[in-house]
Amino acid sequence: MSEQHNELHILSKAVRIQTPRTWQMEHSTPLFLTSSFTFESSEEMRAAFADESDDNIYSRFSNPTVDEFVQKMCALEGAEAGFATATGMAAVFSSIFALLKQGDHLLCCSSIFGSTFTIVTKYLPKYGIECTLVAANDKAAWEKAIKPNTKMIYLETPTNPQLEIIDLEWIGKLAKQHNLILNVDNCFATPLLQEPAKYGAHLIVHSATKWIDGQGRVLGGVIVGDAPLIKEIYLFCRNTGPALSPFNAWVLSKSLETLDVRMQRHSENALKVGHPQYDIAVKQMKAGGGIVCFEIKGGVENGRKFLDNLRMLSLTSNLGDTRSIASHPSSTTHSKLSEEERLSVGITPGLIRISVGLEYADDIINDIVQALDKS
Repeated sequence: MSEQHNELHILSKAVRIQTPRTWQMEHSTPLFLTSSFTFESSEEMRAAFADESDDNIYSRFSNPTVDEFVQKMCALEGAEAGFATATGMAAVFSSIFALLKQGDHLLCCSSIFGSTFTIVTKYLPKYGIECTLVAANDKAAWEKAIKPNTKMIYLETPTNPQLEIIDLEWIGKLAKQHNLILNVDNCFATPLLQEPAKYGAHLIVHSATKWIDGQGRVLGGVIVGDAPLIKEIYLFCRNTGPALSPFNAWVLSKSLETLDVRMQRHSENALKVGHPQYDIAVKQMKAGGGIVCFEIKGGVENGRKFLDNLRMLSLTSNLGDTRSIASHPSSTTHSKLSEEERLSVGITPGLIRISVGLEYADDIINDIVQALDKS
């Protein structure tokens, strides 16, 4: 990032950070759609492979278009470094597996996305990594669960899909007290509504597929945070291969230019559809975000009936789109969990999740109301 960019507000950085202009003097940032990069001499090539230069080698390692997206995300999150991945789940997986080893212990929020739940409960144990799930707002349980071999705290706030808010100031102090890596999934809030690094987060992960893209077009993920940790994650990803494609990075980088105005509208519409968040959310978030959840009577049957009666809202597993989306977590995103596991983290049979889009608010509300009337 140039010194000129360092002086800008983060909203301007999201618009103005871009790769250096080529000889064509393009205004919009170019797309470097290439698998590999060439060298003028064997010595330059040797130095690049020896990590003696920052020259690009191969797009699985680095790419100018991907680097631009990462630089923007680092600027927005106030982070030192970052690495972009092919999907949000690749970011979650890499941020944990690159830093933990056999015999380590992960302390994790129990209210997490279904695929994340599967990773920490099914796959971590296969590699000898222990995990303890803790209720989001049970502070005593968080402290009690810390062990001598605990290495990392992983959490979402707001959680998916229950929208539980975890006090980042408190958890940041806890992590610092016990010298633990604090890894925060900031997908629901985005860096424009919440900045975990200000509260001591060492790593911040995103599914860029959601609000960052904002139009349901591409998949992507990103991890930003402390440079030494990101270096370990980079080396892990460089060799295991979950790299973000240059084309998707170009789309995501352009999307960041409108993230601020989109999140303002999403949040305003969500407030009209739902209700304000609570004291902790007010303290650490600039707005409540664009997700609304509610319980519908009649369990799974009426939950699915509600979805079937919607006229405008889309039925899809995504969120963070310009178009409003309705989903039924119990039968979709968290269906792989047992009923006992779902209930233990607050996912009831009738829970409905609405990702509030950018349509006229009254149209969103009217569609929800008419579907409720028929359910």
